[in-house]
Amino acid sequence: MRYVIDFSEGSKEQADLLGGKGANLAEMTKMNLPVPTGFTITTEACLEYLKKKETMSTDIHSEIHQHVLSMEERTKKRLGDSSEPLLVSVRSGSKFSMPGMMDTILNLGLNDETVLGLSQKTGDSRFAFDCYRRLLQMYGDVVCGIDKNRFDQQLEFYKEKKGYLLDSEMQAKDWQKLVAVYKNIFLEVTHQSFPQDPYEQLMSAVEAVFRSWNNRRAVTYRRLHDISDSLGTAVNIQEMVFGNFGVKSGTGVAFTRNPATGEKGIFGEFLLNAQGEDVVAGIRTPKPISALETLMPDVYQEFLTLSHLLESHYKDMQDIEFTIENGQLYLLQTRTGKRTAKSAFKICIQLVEEGIISKNEAIKRINPTMITRLLHPVFEPNELKNAVVFAKGLPASPGAANGAVYFTAEQAKKASEQGEKVILIRQETSPEDIEGMVVSEAIVTSRGGMTSHAAVVARGMGVCCVVGCEEVYVDEFLTQARVGDVLVRQGDTISVDGTTGTIYLGSIPYIEGDEWQLLKTVTNWAKEGASIDVKANAETPTDIKTALKLGAHGIGLVRTEHMFFGEERISEMRKMILAENKQALLSPLERLKEFQKNDFRAMFTVLKEKSCTIRLLDPPLHEFLPQTEEDILHLANATQRTTSEIKHRIEELHEQNPMLGHRGCRLAITTPEIYEMQVAAIIESAIEVSQKDATLNIAPEIMIPLIGSKEELAFLRKHLEQTIQTIFAKMDQIIPYKIGTMLEIPRACLTAGKIAEVSDFFSFGTNDLTQLTYGFSRDDSGKFIGVYQDKLLVKEDPFQHIDEEGVGTLMKMAVDKIRAFDPTIKIGVCGEVGGDPQTIHFLKKMGVDYISCSPYRIPAAILTIAQEL
Repeated sequence: MRYVIDFSEGSKEQADLLGGKGANLAEMTKMNLPVPTGFTITTEACLEYLKKKETMSTDIHSEIHQHVLSMEERTKKRLGDSSEPLLVSVRSGSKFSMPGMMDTILNLGLNDETVLGLSQKTGDSRFAFDCYRRLLQMYGDVVCGIDKNRFDQQLEFYKEKKGYLLDSEMQAKDWQKLVAVYKNIFLEVTHQSFPQDPYEQLMSAVEAVFRSWNNRRAVTYRRLHDISDSLGTAVNIQEMVFGNFGVKSGTGVAFTRNPATGEKGIFGEFLLNAQGEDVVAGIRTPKPISALETLMPDVYQEFLTLSHLLESHYKDMQDIEFTIENGQLYLLQTRTGKRTAKSAFKICIQLVEEGIISKNEAIKRINPTMITRLLHPVFEPNELKNAVVFAKGLPASPGAANGAVYFTAEQAKKASEQGEKVILIRQETSPEDIEGMVVSEAIVTSRGGMTSHAAVVARGMGVCCVVGCEEVYVDEFLTQARVGDVLVRQGDTISVDGTTGTIYLGSIPYIEGDEWQLLKTVTNWAKEGASIDVKANAETPTDIKTALKLGAHGIGLVRTEHMFFGEERISEMRKMILAENKQALLSPLERLKEFQKNDFRAMFTVLKEKSCTIRLLDPPLHEFLPQTEEDILHLANATQRTTSEIKHRIEELHEQNPMLGHRGCRLAITTPEIYEMQVAAIIESAIEVSQKDATLNIAPEIMIPLIGSKEELAFLRKHLEQTIQTIFAKMDQIIPYKIGTMLEIPRACLTAGKIAEVSDFFSFGTNDLTQLTYGFSRDDSGKFIGVYQDKLLVKEDPFQHIDEEGVGTLMKMAVDKIRAFDPTIKIGVCGEVGGDPQTIHFLKKMGVDYISCSPYRIPAAILTIAQEL
């Protein structure tokens, strides 16, 4: 097995082995682009190192040594040579981009001798000692765990003492003095001198990068982005090129299209006389890439040409890191650029329109979770008129948010755990801040640009972000931020507009954004040839219109119990429940029927001929009765009863376990008048709407919940069909209809073949089916399910993702039994997990005909189904 591969030997297809960065460096080398020479230590080497309890094998040592010798031969430089020193960078590179989560070391190979050799060779002592102090800080931080703030504090203290505002004012003798200070810090913390042997530096740095795969921020990032812990990271060893080599040098990061908006054209930033970490760390606020055209026009034109070449080659927007050394352009990395949801949609549409990729390829590039971020909130326009601006910065990630200000990741996380909406403000974020960033409604930094750590990570998470607010002085010690005389203290509320880069004092209400056209274009592509229909769980005309706008094929679940909770309706419902005999039921039922008919007419009018599955009353009656003394008294006055009589009735309806008690079809068997009323309302309203518009062919689907046996459904079906036939005769019109059931009881799944004899369709109710299969209460499992996950007793919350092994087995068994009886019977899923992308993969394999979920999950479901084609 080979553990080390030269850039000239690999390709972009080897991301598993070389990591994304190494694979792309190899690809660019094959394309003869200006890439500094180097080699990649593979992910397999990392995994072996970690498996062997952080011990580097002699085979890996030997291969690294051989490749260093090869690099020395190509560059005519030698590691540790005082006259022709070879300096290298050591960079991590996993298969999937994890910006800033693992570690990098630059300028490796410098020591007390080679720094003098570099100084003499370049004729620039200032540059040489600047590189050395950077190595000391990075090596101390990454390899030895020295808090990098100790180094930064010494730099700031020295500049203040000298009256310098910028690092660029530091002279050679200043950097020499600071190098001595840094070496003392190293000795003080580690009780050892900084290693002078470049090979010792190199091997220690490689091992440190391997270890960084399991650092806290990297593990957190992988969990957030569903990246496997088993991949490992590669390590790229590359000849150093220097962006801090004077005014004709620089470093930058650029995208071939705008990662925030999707707009075509080069978008990025650079810093003159700086190294790459200066840009992504956000320590200095960089210039826009367009400024390079004036400062170095030839370099700028070359960069444009190479950027277009890379985008064409990879057929996607690229994120490119580059360095300019004394007027010579070098490419240090290219990768598929992280982008906002809006940008992802827009770029995919552009690439299809430009003929670069197909619709199917575009669909596969959009992560379904992006859809939830696409319709970013925006502030109420009227509220902005009188809003007080606190500061302005660069709009790094769009959206609008408000919340309480916190100044450290730890404080933000703690406040979030206590239920607060949090906004994190920092001078600049670092990878260590990831746990605070992920819980924040918005992120604000006073330093950094559009490619800084805060910007890149926020865009990836879909979190509102503003960076480079240079007028804001952040004092993390005093937990406050100041612009002039205006102070914002910890716990104060601010509002952040990530679309404009504006920060306001106080809380401003926001509304959802509106990127419907982008969404519609892609979902229409996704619906072409899809094998599963996606319907909505909705009852109100507003929700139904939203669902249809988002691409729903129809309504897969109307929960009629939701229609009884208006003030007038709940009153009639309670009167019905309190009725002492059948005669007393009639009056409230008749009024409830009119309410139901109004609802169903509105629904059928909006849906026209699209399918509509209506579930009859499901919950137990006690849920509709008053709980407080005030409501009990109000009901007593409305029904001319005493409070004692009402309390007695509440007591009669009390059940030890109501979710397993007198509800659903059981209620209909004991009190058939309720379902009779609902079915009459459905059929009559469907006929009335079709009579108004003779072109409509409305065919309601009536779903009976909680069926556990063929006998239950056969009994209720016969009874309800008598009601329907009576209505047909009375209204002198017949319309098509179906009567089916929910599969939500394990016994129903086990006997589904028999139930199919009397059911026109089926729909799995995964909430109750999961509840009854596990014996977990869906309302109370939140108290312990997190502990179960932490202790690896369950992999995932079964109410969020289908439990394939248990619940899924029951579902598959039911589908097989139904299909064996009649292959044409429609089978759907109307539990909310039906909209979960992970669950959809399983449902598609199982062979369901449709899924139904809440309206805003519909586009993601449509996209997930299309990605399976």
